Amino acid sequence: MNLKEQLQVHLVEIARERDPYIATAGHFFVQEYIHQQLSQWGSVEIHTFLVGSKSYRNLILNLPAQARVQNLDLPPILIGAHYDSVPGTPGADDNATGVAVLLEFARQFATEPTRYPLRLVAFDMEESGLLGSKNYAALMHQTQQHLRLMISLEMLGYCDSTPGSQSYPPLLARFYPNRGDFIGLIGNWHTVGDLMRISHSIRQVGVPSQWLPAGNRGLIVPLTRLSDHAPFWDLGYPAIMVTDTAFLRNPHYHKSSDTIASLDLDFLTGVCKGLEVGIRRLW
Repeated sequence: MNLKEQLQVHLVEIARERDPYIATAGHFFVQEYIHQQLSQWGSVEIHTFLVGSKSYRNLILNLPAQARVQNLDLPPILIGAHYDSVPGTPGADDNATGVAVLLEFARQFATEPTRYPLRLVAFDMEESGLLGSKNYAALMHQTQQHLRLMISLEMLGYCDSTPGSQSYPPLLARFYPNRGDFIGLIGNWHTVGDLMRISHSIRQVGVPSQWLPAGNRGLIVPLTRLSDHAPFWDLGYPAIMVTDTAFLRNPHYHKSSDTIASLDLDFLTGVCKGLEVGIRRLW
């Protein structure tokens, strides 16, 4: 099975109503699917956090670095994607695409490790205020854990090459293309070099890519904060969001029409390939 076919297999399992309040059966099914997929490559750690009186789960798989550099004790690269959705949508782009790529990264990097150890995290409760990532970032900060980089996979599969299909927050439209056919990388100032390198790797596999450094924790352009990287920015970690720009391009955002049929699977596959190459090139 090739990469595109494998991503589609994941999407079929994940793209279903799965918000944690109403579609609890779908939410539990997807949580179990992610756990089962990650468990093929190692022991899955469960990070439990409370929201009110209810407990929720982030699922974590740690993968070792290449054997030749394990004695260097390098900090990990954390790659995350949220698996919850809003009520009334199957959430194919938001965020089954991110989770599908996360699961493929588990296979790819377990089979062929990279220079840095990897920590793959499926976050819960993103749609309720980034609660899974806020709790996990706070835990890492409290226990003085370091990161080489945090990468948030946030909607990776919608592409529209029609002129005028891409919109922007004020001012940015002057500097970026008006076609929604690229993948965007948004990072804090600590990540400028990584933004350039990863963006270059994505372009090399044939997918257009644009990058944006967001200063002051993204507060200058608040739309840059709308995913699980933001809590890591707030605590001083280097972090990047990889995104197709959500509602700035995708008319199906948070709607029942956010289905697999609305996605461009060739675009998604290219994004996955380019990110893998870019992550392997990080130094």
